[in-house]
Amino acid sequence: MKPTTAARKLEVYLPATPESFQEGVVTRDELVALQQDPPAWLQELRANGPHPRPVVAARLRVSISGLARGGITEALTTAEIAELQDDPPQWLREERAGFAEVRREEARLAQQRAEAAQAAKAAEPPAGD
Repeated sequence: MKPTTAARKLEVYLPATPESFQEGVVTRDELVALQQDPPAWLQELRANGPHPRPVVAARLRVSISGLARGGITEALTTAEIAELQDDPPQWLREERAGFAEVRREEARLAQQRAEAAQAAKAAEPPAGD
């Protein structure tokens, strides 16, 4: 697979990976090996970053769009993320609240769909009649 795909699956920021990783092709076996026994460079990236935007968004509990609205368009380090978490700016507080509301609504709709499916199944006549 392409290095871009492998980096996404490993949840690391591709430009921060070693050149050999960026220029090579990663087989599925190599990807599994990296996931099961990460080398020092991968451990360092996962621990300290820079982290790709999906990882930053997850750690800040906002959407990727919310990061963009807040002006965060580049990768952040673990220290930068911690700084934002320790003293969240107004945009981050607003995005977290909005994101939490979206999650609650998604959960409510999923529950509603599950209940409707269960009711529809219960209303079906038994098989074999």
